[in-house]
Amino acid sequence: MQEKEVIEILINKLNFKEPTIEKIIKFKNLLLDFNKKRNLISKNSERDIWSRHILDSAQLVSYLGNFKGVLADFGTGAGFPGIIIEIFNATSQFHVKLYEKSPVKRKFLNKVLQALSLKAELYNNVYQDNVEADIIVCRAFKKIDEIIKISREIAKKPRKIIILKGRNAQAEINTISLGGDYSYKLEDSMTNNESKIVVFTNIK
Repeated sequence: MQEKEVIEILINKLNFKEPTIEKIIKFKNLLLDFNKKRNLISKNSERDIWSRHILDSAQLVSYLGNFKGVLADFGTGAGFPGIIIEIFNATSQFHVKLYEKSPVKRKFLNKVLQALSLKAELYNNVYQDNVEADIIVCRAFKKIDEIIKISREIAKKPRKIIILKGRNAQAEINTISLGGDYSYKLEDSMTNNESKIVVFTNIK
């Protein structure tokens, strides 16, 4: 899927507004420009950035509902999915925290936050402090067992964890013990027939 098709999906299916589309385009341009000197995303994925990175991240807003609270993106990298979710959050209905340990990527993210006048907060390392968040989102961060471990030991009882995973999502889940903390659902990704979105709900 290319730019025009993805933008139609963002507007018609995911409820992104016109001003947010303009910010996504500006974010995309900033990323591609920065990527000429620093490898934030792979060069091979640049030509498919609208589907592979932007839409892949944007689809997570479908699982937020009328969320009000704090959303934390662990290992946001170049801003996926956290920056896309923050752009969607134009009315500041909730608060977004971005966690990224790479100084180079934090430099880029700070540039984006400033250039787009976004209110998300940027943090260094998820392991340094207790994380206060109602929802945790992750894309290409850690294996599911490590994310669940963080949610139990570092984060303060998030209500929901939403993870973008590949074809091995169910196999990963089968290797961990959720105990009585979480129930989960596997949802199909909009961007890849083999990818899944894992939605964990804290049932305690």
